[in-house]
Amino acid sequence: MTETIGFIAAFLTTTAFLPQFIKVWRTRSTQDISLRMYLLLCAGVLLWLAYGVRLHSLPIILANGITFGLAVGIVGLKLRFDRRPGSGSAGGPPRRASTGEVAPARPPR
Repeated sequence: MTETIGFIAAFLTTTAFLPQFIKVWRTRSTQDISLRMYLLLCAGVLLWLAYGVRLHSLPIILANGITFGLAVGIVGLKLRFDRRPGSGSAGGPPRRASTGEVAPARPPR
């Protein structure tokens, strides 16, 4: 029974990342995704994966292995899409006005 609960929990928490990954892939937009949050998540999930390996727990290993892959994929897409010319990232440095003064940041779209 305990393993069954583990597999169900693993399935639910892992598939929770699929909609975000699919949305990023389809829209090519990652402006609203926090890179720091996903990097911390990747580190934590990697530690959970190591923990699962040490315990020989298949639900923990599968869930965190797949989640790590999806989270790293989202980080990769964020790095790729945010560096494109004209990506319109509102999180960049403030623009300079023609007078050399700092212009206000663009409002989010």
